[in-house]
Amino acid sequence: MRSYKLLTPGPLTTTDTVKQQMLFDHCTWDDDYKQITQQIRKGLLELAHVSPEEYTAVLIQGSGTFGVESVLTSIPGPGDELLICANGAYGERMTDIAKHAGIKYQVYNEHYNKVPNAQKIAEMLDADPAITHVAMVHSETTSGILNDIEAVGKVVKEKGRVFIVDAMSSFGGVDIPVKDWGIDFIVSSANKCIQGVPGFSFIIARKDLLEASAGNARSLSLDLYDQWKIMEVDGKWRFTSPTHVVLAFAQAMKELEEEGGIVARSRRYLNNNRLLIQRMEEMGIHPYIDDTHQGPIITTFFYPEEC
Repeated sequence: MRSYKLLTPGPLTTTDTVKQQMLFDHCTWDDDYKQITQQIRKGLLELAHVSPEEYTAVLIQGSGTFGVESVLTSIPGPGDELLICANGAYGERMTDIAKHAGIKYQVYNEHYNKVPNAQKIAEMLDADPAITHVAMVHSETTSGILNDIEAVGKVVKEKGRVFIVDAMSSFGGVDIPVKDWGIDFIVSSANKCIQGVPGFSFIIARKDLLEASAGNARSLSLDLYDQWKIMEVDGKWRFTSPTHVVLAFAQAMKELEEEGGIVARSRRYLNNNRLLIQRMEEMGIHPYIDDTHQGPIITTFFYPEEC
């Protein structure tokens, strides 16, 4: 089979040591396997700078979109309304999820090369008290723009709403102090910046809000509350878990720590990003996103007119 070096936001090229962990088989009922799940959950909270007294980590089988859909279809209740801030395909995908699930929502659309404006969001929340939840993407994979979730989170908390963040292509590669930035639910995936392989997503959630969501879920398999309650006991997944992917992710977490944590990894990503932009500009190929909002993970460029 041909070997590729992936220059994609995920799946991505993984280390041999991460791949080697997938050579081992586990039963989902094994105590040592369940302990690995619990260690992963604990490690994710540490990466998010939150305490286990206030937040919890829930692992969900499937891609990152499964995690986003789990939150959006489990957390807002029947009378709640969602404000989706979209400036790319992944923000727009949230609207598709809400539409399919019958969740009441409205959208604040922004151009793909512009970040959603926190003041505009504040005005929308003031104008419509019915809005209970705000959702947006951090690193929009469509363009590589890094949205200002810190500023938006501050506004959302000031207005007393729940803040949901899709950090699929940033968590583990950009330091995110979840509580300090007013984030109630943050979603990411095994196969992005932590450098594991595809197979599950994870949600870092405020415990009190998760507890209050019992009975809200529009789906059986994506019921975030039920997944948490069973996993909380001893690390057991409700349904068959991707055991090989979990083992690979546990190794990827160790390698993130060995590299120096998120700060060191973010520095490496940023250096690669800056070098890429520099060399592309030397060839007359210019980045799509202004330097002010260019994230370190994904970089897009204008196609040269002469080509």
